[in-house]
Amino acid sequence: MAERTKSAWTRWRRSRRAKREARHLIKEARRILRKYPQRINEDVAAELRKAIDALQEARAGSRYSQLRERLERLDELVERHLAFGRKSAVREYAESIGIAILVALLLRAFVVEAFKIPSGSMIPTLQVGDHLFVNKFIFGFRIPFSNIKFWQVREPRRGEVIVFVYPTDETKDFIKRIAAGSGDTIEIRQNVIWVDGKPIQRRRLRGPCIYVPDQEEDGTRFEPRPCMAYEEQINGIRYRVNQDRDGYVQDRKPFKVPPGHVFVMGDNRDNSHDSRYWGTVPYDHIKGRAIIIWFSYGDPDGVRWSRFFKWVHDESVR
Repeated sequence: MAERTKSAWTRWRRSRRAKREARHLIKEARRILRKYPQRINEDVAAELRKAIDALQEARAGSRYSQLRERLERLDELVERHLAFGRKSAVREYAESIGIAILVALLLRAFVVEAFKIPSGSMIPTLQVGDHLFVNKFIFGFRIPFSNIKFWQVREPRRGEVIVFVYPTDETKDFIKRIAAGSGDTIEIRQNVIWVDGKPIQRRRLRGPCIYVPDQEEDGTRFEPRPCMAYEEQINGIRYRVNQDRDGYVQDRKPFKVPPGHVFVMGDNRDNSHDSRYWGTVPYDHIKGRAIIIWFSYGDPDGVRWSRFFKWVHDESVR
């Protein structure tokens, strides 16, 4: 039984490979016939088209021997009469690589881009050394090297983690969470965020809360720092925030977010340089919405396997 299954698998792979070769050869023969009609005798062209049709018919069928025979026949005719128009292996590889690079650049510019987390302002949601993918399509296409955007699918929503161009230094990218959106009135009372006169859902989490902040500029690490952990929820998105155990109580007077802007904050509340200090983020500065962590590496753990392919949003807080 195992031998029979293996034999069937081998036949299927052989047939699939032959059909792939046939498709490529048919495409190549038609390209040369179309590009160099003046260099090909009419009788030869007719013979080639007949061979192409025969191979196309065999490719649609299930007889491998017929497919292989007609494939060899067309390859012989192409080599004899159309060799002048065939691409070299080097050229084919170069074109394939060029197309792959172009597709990758277009995807990076308009659809998905990879980012690395350089600081601890979003601890515990994002750790230093997390690598994540960002959806650049959802908030509109952004013309590379500019803040011009068009074709926006929807506006940014409260609770989402976004990557944006730092408004006071456009050479830097920041990542924060949206605390208030366009037209919202945000206020902070005793470290609790209020939006339009209502507090966001927030509860204290039990258990130890200790984290290691970023490195100092000279490369030495800060000592592990005790903290207080809270669960917050905005628009159905649940996430955890840290506040220093010896941190200060923060208040902020009501502030109305301008139209077309968002107010952002880091999840590591007492260690985040955000809208509380430098203002709001215009829509045209937003690069995209954080999607998933695809790789994570950092001291002292090294590779953090548990963080691989971890969604940034809509996670339960434990």
